Amino acid sequence: MRLTIPIAAVFLLSLAACSQGGPEAAASAATQQTAVHPVSGLPVVPLTVTSDGKAHTFQVEVARTEAEQAKGLMFRTEMGSDEGMIFPEDPPRRAAFWMRNTVIPLDIIFIGTDHRILNIAANAVPYDETPLPSTGVAAGVLELNGGRAAELGIKPGDKVEW
Repeated sequence: MRLTIPIAAVFLLSLAACSQGGPEAAASAATQQTAVHPVSGLPVVPLTVTSDGKAHTFQVEVARTEAEQAKGLMFRTEMGSDEGMIFPEDPPRRAAFWMRNTVIPLDIIFIGTDHRILNIAANAVPYDETPLPSTGVAAGVLELNGGRAAELGIKPGDKVEW
């Protein structure tokens, strides 16, 4: 049996030997940079919503490609209370989402080009194919568990950073 080590791993190990904090710090940094969701395989990043001076951070999957965005959270049966999915819109556009093959209710949060919430389609009904549109040009769309935005007091005008 032959052991192969990817070049990236060799680089990280050599970097760890030279960096402050030792190998543990370098390994931790590498893990944080490459976090992926165990179900979707999508990258996971922190996203913060600031509402009335209070910040709430979520860990969100990033759906960047057309295929990733088309699938979204379809067929998922659960999601953690501080998890979600962000759909960056590049270029920004008027967006509309539906709930085809989506099992759990979602809050669909449309984020403007100024990174402020435009509108929220709260508690979108599972499997409903009625389009839920943004009220303006969206730079991103955030999906959270249905009712979570109201629970946290998240509303239009709040700042979103990811």
